[in-house]
Amino acid sequence: MNPAKTERPARDWSRVKPAEKPAVAPAKPPHDDAKLLSLLHSAKRELQGLRLVHLHLSLLKDKNLGDIATIRRAVQEISENSAFLQLFNLSNEDIIFLYKGIKFSTITDICQKIERLMLSRTQMTGLNPYREDSLYSIMELSLNFVNVIRFIEGLDVTGGPDGAKVRTKPSVTLEELARIERQMPIFDLSPYMLNQPVMDIRPEARNHREYFELYIAVKSVEDRLSPEFDITANRWLFNYFTSNLDQSILKTLNYGIDFIRGHKIGLNINLTTVLSAAFVKFDERLTAELRGNVVLEINKVDLIENESLYREVVDFARNRGYSICIDGLTPFWVTHMDLEYMACDYAKVFWSPDMLEMDRNEYDNLEERIRNQDNCRFVLARCGTVSGLLFAERIGIHLVQGRIVDNIIRKGVSVSDAINTARVMDD
Repeated sequence: MNPAKTERPARDWSRVKPAEKPAVAPAKPPHDDAKLLSLLHSAKRELQGLRLVHLHLSLLKDKNLGDIATIRRAVQEISENSAFLQLFNLSNEDIIFLYKGIKFSTITDICQKIERLMLSRTQMTGLNPYREDSLYSIMELSLNFVNVIRFIEGLDVTGGPDGAKVRTKPSVTLEELARIERQMPIFDLSPYMLNQPVMDIRPEARNHREYFELYIAVKSVEDRLSPEFDITANRWLFNYFTSNLDQSILKTLNYGIDFIRGHKIGLNINLTTVLSAAFVKFDERLTAELRGNVVLEINKVDLIENESLYREVVDFARNRGYSICIDGLTPFWVTHMDLEYMACDYAKVFWSPDMLEMDRNEYDNLEERIRNQDNCRFVLARCGTVSGLLFAERIGIHLVQGRIVDNIIRKGVSVSDAINTARVMDD
């Protein structure tokens, strides 16, 4: 008896033999859209010297995930000598990296190398988002912040067609600002009022504090009073907001001016505030001795836009005994602004690692201007690393301010001793 025949399943000719199975394609790296947006928003008030490279890989006709590994290796070669470098993969397959403290020629060379490598095997499909016929864009972030933010906001941060997009907070409106203004008279600013010392780094100064700068943590106030809006986005409305802050600060100081005795303080203040009724009331409560302990810090932008008003403030300050500090300067402004004519007592320069990359002529001009000022003392502010302190000492700036200074003082160490130690290690 013959066994019953079993039907064999029809052969699936679409299958391939095990030896013929194609290699698994490398997984697409996770994207960093939300992470990059968060970083940019947190750094938007600290953009000085921060640059950005945007590699437009999404414009390549034939895309290859291996390109990302190649680019990472190329960028890694220059990251070791940078003050800061961080790379981000975008959801549209572009790559962005932020950096500080790398020569522009070095960045240009590496970008050109990447472009040649990519275009040797494929071509671009059109102009990049910044209307350039280039696979890369190199930008000063402070000048292109809004454009970069808008580009990233337009990307899908979840990778799906219906994914939610991360949005920046809208600029504060007139209606919202009016609401904030109504709250200010009853809002307690004291928890948001901070101070940071300006220190003399000369050994003979023995950790002398030149003065304490009083300032408001604006971001914290924004989070408390207007969490849905960005108060700093519109410069004109922000100036109006800071004028209201100035009034509140003066009212707060009116309730306790004794602490000024024996301590020199710096007030970040608008020019219009100095000539306001609130400041007149504050001024009347001070003795001549206490006025000599107050430094009025005027931002250079406010000065440039209201130079005639600045002259009035200078005359008022001289008659009443206040000192004046021009705030927010860069090496360019130091070498191009006549500080003797501006009749200021202090000039505050914001530190940036890019200052280490100045060419010889630019450095010499800055040093000459600093050393030849007779009536104005320079402050190197926003020093976050020891390199800023070493730069200040080398170029002839005796007053410094910043997080690294705060950390040194907190440890009970002399700033001049810390600089000496850093110099030995640097050598």
